[in-house]
Amino acid sequence: MNIRLRLDAIVRSLRRNGTSTIADLAEEVGASRRTILRDISALRDEGFIIHSEPGRGGGLQLDPQSLQTTPRLSVAEVFALLISVASMRAAGNLPFSNLADAGLAKIEKALPSDKIRDLRRFLDCLYVGELSPLVDISDMGAMDPALLPAFETAFLKKCHLRFQYCDANGAQTQRNVEPQAMLILPPLWYLVAYDPTRNAFRHFRMDRISTPQCVPDQSFRRRHVPFAANVSPIRNLPR
Repeated sequence: MNIRLRLDAIVRSLRRNGTSTIADLAEEVGASRRTILRDISALRDEGFIIHSEPGRGGGLQLDPQSLQTTPRLSVAEVFALLISVASMRAAGNLPFSNLADAGLAKIEKALPSDKIRDLRRFLDCLYVGELSPLVDISDMGAMDPALLPAFETAFLKKCHLRFQYCDANGAQTQRNVEPQAMLILPPLWYLVAYDPTRNAFRHFRMDRISTPQCVPDQSFRRRHVPFAANVSPIRNLPR
C-alpha cells in the first residue's frame, strides 16, 4: 500500500472507530509501528489534529473539526472545481452561484502558497465564451481523464503536448503543439494551441483528444492568443 492510500486508510479508521491504537492501525493497514508513527506525523503536518492519550487504555483520536480535504487537494483538482463552476456560470445554469463562489474562495485560501501560485498561473490560461448555434454538437463525446493532469504540467512548465486527434471527419493525426489556453464554449471545451508545423493557432476539441503526453525536453513561450470579442478570461467574469 503506498503512502497516500495508507494515510487515507488511517483517517478512515480513526473516523470510523473514534479511538484506535498504533498497534491496531498497523495491523489494519499492514505496516510497522514505526511507519504508522511517521504517518501520524505526516497527517498532522497536513492539518489533521490527532490527539494521543497515554496509558494502557489510551489511543489516538481524530478531532472531527480538523477534517479538511482542501489542503490535500492538488492544483489540478481545485482547477477542475473552478472551471466546472465557470462553465456552468457561462452556460447560465448555475444555481446558488454565490455559495459556490464562497466555497471555492475558502478552498483557494486553504492551499499552500506554492499551490496558490500555480493555480493562478493555471487560471490565467482559462477563457470562457459562447458557442455559436451553428456548431454541431451531436457527436460530442467524453473527455480523456488524463487531459487535466497533462495540461497542468504542460501549462505550468511550458512544455509541448503530444496527443492523438480525431477531426470532424474521423481522421486520426498525431499533434505536437504549444498549449496556450483552454477555452470553454459550453458545452464544448477546447485546447487552444500554437502548432509549429502549421505556424498557426489551432483549436482542438478536448473530447477529440486522446493519449496526451507532455514533452519535457521541448519548451515554448507564451503567445498572445487572438480570441473573438465574446470570449473573456475567467477572471473577468461577473460574479
